[in-house]
Amino acid sequence: MSSKTPKTNSDEEDLLFRLLRQLDTAPEASQRVTAAALEISLGRLNTLLRTAVEAGFISINQRSGPDKRQRFAYTLTSRGATEKVRLTDQFLTRKLADYNALHAELTGTASGLAPIKHRNHPMENNLAPIPELFVSYESAQKLKVEAADLVSHDLTPRQICDLELLMNGGFNPLKGFLGEEDYNGVVENMRLADGQLWPMPITLDVSEEFAASLEVGQDIALRDQEGVILATMTVTDNWVPNKSKEAEKVFGADDDAHPAVNYLHNTAGKVYLGGPVVGIQQPVHYDFRARRDTPNELRAYFRKLGWRRIVAFQTRNPLHRAHQELTFRAAKEAQANLLIHPVVGMTKPGDVDHFTRVRCYEAVLDKYPASTTTMSLLPLAMRMAGPREAVWHGLIRANFGCTHFIVGRDHAGPGSNSQGEDFYGPYDAQDLFREHQEEMGIEMVDFKHMVWVQERAQYEPNDEIEDRDNVTILNISGTELRRRLAEGLEIPEWFSFPEVVKELRKTKPPRSKQGFTVFFTGFSGSGKSTIANALMVKLMEMGGRPVTLLDGDLVRKNLSSELGFSKEHRDLNIRRIGYVASEITKNGGIAICAPIAPYATTRRAVREDVEAFGAFVEVHVATSIEECEKRDRKGLYKLAREGKIKEFTGISDPYDVPANPELSVETEGADVDNCAHQVILKLESMGLIAAQ
Repeated sequence: MSSKTPKTNSDEEDLLFRLLRQLDTAPEASQRVTAAALEISLGRLNTLLRTAVEAGFISINQRSGPDKRQRFAYTLTSRGATEKVRLTDQFLTRKLADYNALHAELTGTASGLAPIKHRNHPMENNLAPIPELFVSYESAQKLKVEAADLVSHDLTPRQICDLELLMNGGFNPLKGFLGEEDYNGVVENMRLADGQLWPMPITLDVSEEFAASLEVGQDIALRDQEGVILATMTVTDNWVPNKSKEAEKVFGADDDAHPAVNYLHNTAGKVYLGGPVVGIQQPVHYDFRARRDTPNELRAYFRKLGWRRIVAFQTRNPLHRAHQELTFRAAKEAQANLLIHPVVGMTKPGDVDHFTRVRCYEAVLDKYPASTTTMSLLPLAMRMAGPREAVWHGLIRANFGCTHFIVGRDHAGPGSNSQGEDFYGPYDAQDLFREHQEEMGIEMVDFKHMVWVQERAQYEPNDEIEDRDNVTILNISGTELRRRLAEGLEIPEWFSFPEVVKELRKTKPPRSKQGFTVFFTGFSGSGKSTIANALMVKLMEMGGRPVTLLDGDLVRKNLSSELGFSKEHRDLNIRRIGYVASEITKNGGIAICAPIAPYATTRRAVREDVEAFGAFVEVHVATSIEECEKRDRKGLYKLAREGKIKEFTGISDPYDVPANPELSVETEGADVDNCAHQVILKLESMGLIAAQ
């Protein structure tokens, strides 16, 4: 007499996994159809449904109909969608273990497949579909309604980039924003808590006030800046990170000269939230839509074309002839097809905007053979983390189906630190990538430094020119290219394509025709407003461009009348001035700003806003606090000394003296006209105005 094998917890979880999967793919199916799909009785199904409802995994919706078994519809909640993702991983892990056991029984040897949790890419085939975090279309429509009642977080531009790549599988194996345990592992040793390689903290930073309003286990809605719900997240972790440690470990130094460290300390929220994400819809992009592909869309494209080996080229700069030669050689060396995969999310402050760059890419794409090359845009928010960033970029490209990745000299380096030295060694990124490439499942191709050999009229790798003493080697650095563009000088055809130069000149006309911002900073009473007014008159006398004065007092009256004088409000006031100045600069005008602007971090943020469109000229009006107090035309210093004005700059609140302003002017012993003329001379020397 035989006895049935008792049900185990894993059997129950497998059945729950199959139920959630069935309800997600066929939410309108009757109970009879659902039971048949699961191969269980209707009674067993009802018991399973009750359990899932009590756990909060599914919701019940009434519907009309003659069949009593069709009176209700069961659909996944956001919590249920999260549980489905967890159970999917658990199911795959268990099935892999079963396969390994069967393989050993039949062959007497191990299968050679590593456990899923120790492999970044369980799919051996680089073109097979990878997991996404989106629910089905039908479930997404219902989740939108449900999520409308949840507490919402409005995502920053960087968080939107991160969320998009989380949801579409670009950040596989991540299932959401990192929890504290995973975060600590990534910061310390580039590994998630389960041992998988992942070098970059992907965190949801929020304000202390917002974090304090949440409970662990609570679901929140993640919205874009227009208020559209993109996803929900179950908050599993809520903690205050050690940002100095994160800066040291991830970026190599706690130095605000690094743009990501500056962002970490001065822009990001103080609290991190972690938890799994359920994707409802992708962020909407209205630009270059035909060039934007998810990892699975690119993998399907490669399958359709029969591509098996694909080398990816990462770039945040326009393509010039040296890049073309480099990519040709890389594809030939790897015997692979070429994916040009430029970043169009957030790059280094001051980079050419992505609209101009994509136009440049499209202008030269026909220089590549269409049968072997394609281009797709990557909505990544770069961190400029050098070696760690190179590994991160490699993992992302592996998710997009690539087998090879070009890693350059000082890959994703941010430039110089506070001591004027490079943050990373020139080959640190290549070394770290090479160390992990087997585990990553993607192979590195060295970025060769290509130079023009005039006598042979061709580009060659600089370190392979054996007769370098007998030939003329030419190269134009990025700094030199920017200078030539700014001054309207010739850019030789051997260096770049005429089509690229044409696009760059549209966006970057000669400096004398660009908009710019002059930003005065100094103590109250230092003479900022007086010099700014004199400068405005002189520039208006010259003509050619509209001039706008954004004086501190006038802005306070007309743009920031509701703000007080706390640090937070003063920062907000300066950021508003910076925003208006950047818009004036973008549209070819001259903005003259004259606030106190006491904080260096805020002035830096304004500089970054403006320099996206034109020059930023910081002028420190270096009048001493003693002289300002003597002048005290408004009687403010007297009130501050008496304690009647709190947080007054120079008395009860600090002033960060500019470390490297474009110009410093002394007003003691100098008349206003002379000070304004010093600014004019500086603008002439920078090429922003024509010499008079």
